[in-house]
Amino acid sequence: MAAQVEHLASNMEQEISRPLAYFPPTVWGCDFASLPLFNSEIESYIKKVEVLKEKVKDMLMSSNKDLVKNIEFINLLCRLGISYHFENEIEEQLNHIFNVVLDDINYDYDLYNITLLFRVLRQHGYKISCNVFKKFKDRDGKFNKAISNDVKGILSLYEASFVSMREDILDEAIAFARPLLESLAMQSSPHLAKHINDALSMPFHRGLPRVEARKFIDFYEEEESHNETLLKFAKLDYNRVQLLHKQELGVVSRWWKELDLAKGLPYVRDRIAEGFFQSAGVQFEPDFALSRILLTKCIQILALVDDTYDSYVVFLGVEKLAGVKEFKWLETNPKLVEASKFFGRLLNDMVALKDEEKEGHCLAGNCYVKEYGVSKEKAMEELRKMCEMHGRI
Repeated sequence: MAAQVEHLASNMEQEISRPLAYFPPTVWGCDFASLPLFNSEIESYIKKVEVLKEKVKDMLMSSNKDLVKNIEFINLLCRLGISYHFENEIEEQLNHIFNVVLDDINYDYDLYNITLLFRVLRQHGYKISCNVFKKFKDRDGKFNKAISNDVKGILSLYEASFVSMREDILDEAIAFARPLLESLAMQSSPHLAKHINDALSMPFHRGLPRVEARKFIDFYEEEESHNETLLKFAKLDYNRVQLLHKQELGVVSRWWKELDLAKGLPYVRDRIAEGFFQSAGVQFEPDFALSRILLTKCIQILALVDDTYDSYVVFLGVEKLAGVKEFKWLETNPKLVEASKFFGRLLNDMVALKDEEKEGHCLAGNCYVKEYGVSKEKAMEELRKMCEMHGRI
């Protein structure tokens, strides 16, 4: 197969000159194909995890006696990357909170607890009203300055504002909280400052679950009030999942190495590790190992096709697709599709602008730099703002 594709590419290159993008080698610099198919260390982790899992489950069930403690504990499980162990229990508790408890409370809580309750419920699909934030506004309809020094509450408000469904009050919350957090970060301890800056860079629920869990485990460990059992469980489970992912990466790396397409097609990205990283970002849980392997293979093949498209401006199967109802709908360029394309294009160009410049390729960031005469950092900041606007469909 590699020889046939190489021959086709060679013929096409002789017919017409194209600005090929020769990507640098993968930054990982190691051969993941040599990773073992089985790691005996995993069995040890599994046994330890199962013992602690029952203890953490008991802690979760006992926390439902108090609404605030219950929501805080569920939030901890999510941020430590271990909530997938207790999906049924969490769903049952949140369902009870939303359908029973909320009807009987007057939201007489502080900023932190209200915003945490709002965010956790929204992230799990419950349509709690954003009117809960009105109590923190003054007579002029602006967020009350009295809450400005509540670091914990302001950070929680900022994170909660990103589960907006295009609601004005949450847009106002971002505008109110962000400059405060930037200022508070400079006045806080290095431990808290890093946590705040991480949130400013990327709200945790928008990041890759494994990366966000790793960062929060470090943060939680330095908290004086941390629960030792919960922390130990999070660490063991993280390491267990990491070992499983390494096994899977070895599988897909051997598959890619055996295909040997990168050698015959020098313009193709050799990015099997990055492809697996994306797959793990979609579904990191151990039960989805086969899904990750198959998705990684699809991503790598699609990258190959995409790089070929970029190099050789190709349309495949258009005649077959032209009569399909869904394709006709796509041709109308509805708002959903338009926003998704714009969002995806900007994100792609931001990565390209930051990491690898494509010779002969037009990037939105470079265009912004040339048109407005600003630095790349400023261009990145403006592209990020555009992404925020188009990320809310």
